[in-house]
Amino acid sequence: MTQPIIIPFLLVLAFLSLFRSTSSTAIPIITYNVVNFGANPNGEVDSTHAFLSAWDKACNSNMVSSTIIIIYVPLGRFLIGSVVFKGKCNNIEITFRIDGTLVAPLLSKYGEIGNNNGNWLLFDDVDGVSIIGVVIDGQGASLWDCKRSGNYKCPSGATNLGFTNSNNIMMNGVTSLNSQMFHIVIDRCHNVKVEGAKVLAAANSPNTDGIHVQLSSSVTILDSNIATGDDCISIGAGTTNLWIENIACGPGHGISVGSLGKEVEEAGVQNVTVKTVTFIGTENGVRIKSWGRPSSGFAKDILFQHATMINVQNPILIDQNYCPDQKNCPGQNSGVEISNVKYEDIHGTSATEVAVRFNCSPKYACKAITLEDVKLTYQNKPAEASCNHARGTTSGFVQPNSCLQF
Repeated sequence: MTQPIIIPFLLVLAFLSLFRSTSSTAIPIITYNVVNFGANPNGEVDSTHAFLSAWDKACNSNMVSSTIIIIYVPLGRFLIGSVVFKGKCNNIEITFRIDGTLVAPLLSKYGEIGNNNGNWLLFDDVDGVSIIGVVIDGQGASLWDCKRSGNYKCPSGATNLGFTNSNNIMMNGVTSLNSQMFHIVIDRCHNVKVEGAKVLAAANSPNTDGIHVQLSSSVTILDSNIATGDDCISIGAGTTNLWIENIACGPGHGISVGSLGKEVEEAGVQNVTVKTVTFIGTENGVRIKSWGRPSSGFAKDILFQHATMINVQNPILIDQNYCPDQKNCPGQNSGVEISNVKYEDIHGTSATEVAVRFNCSPKYACKAITLEDVKLTYQNKPAEASCNHARGTTSGFVQPNSCLQF
């Protein structure tokens, strides 16, 4: 498993600055300020058209390939409805430099958000887009209240920030608040780096996954703090070569591969590294879950390394009998094959007696599971482990005692 290498944008700017100081030919920088297109920083006037106009100008400009294109959002609060920043663009790279806050309409104006297949701010079919800074506030609290009330007529909600069908993307210092649904979604993308992200939503906010990755390759998520009501990071079908490092997670449901196997024909998950993560009071720590029904999906070559658990309900969990509401799957076996999963240097405290649970498929047992240097306690005593249809080995100090079959 190798970590994807993406040259940081700020490093590129520093290099370009040095180049300009020593060369007689300056590299042009073109800046489009959204205020000049009519955006209003008072947080009350709709600035959607202004942002789209700035994007169209930047995307369709015919500058030389070496030109740096910047869309600048100054300090202030900018009310924006549902928008799609659509490619393909004429320029190789466009950078959003955002000092202000982008604010979604409230639920009473829901028609203005979420009409782009459940997205508020969506980048589609773009290449070389960078987002530096920005606070995005989905104002999702009223929708959460509606869903928790049991009202089945509630809107499904919208993702705060999404990228689809896109390549060479960078997000640095993005803060996502109170998303109605998932906060950040990376879908069908290649070569993406997320660094220094902050995600914040109430612990009881439904379906507010922090960062979700699916059908994407060479994605890196670094140095981020995620506190939300669902998975801090969720890893969907078709994800390959994913690197996650130095994450603080909690509250939330942990870092999850899955749920997988929802579809009969489904791409697998492969080459995933999750390292140096602290889980604080989360429902799960490191989890793999799949639906209890037939599927062509799989999960293999996964490393969970250097994780600290602080009062986590399920520190290590594989659940292949996921069946919400007991519909469309009771009595069936998961077809998702799970293999070559390593847990290395996992330590801390469990909020429940069973800290390690491998509940695997009776048809496709979990294979090549490795536990190395694991120490998990419950109420200052060794925790317990539970295994069903799980095969693997241990090395180093392992507590609780392994229940894996050889």
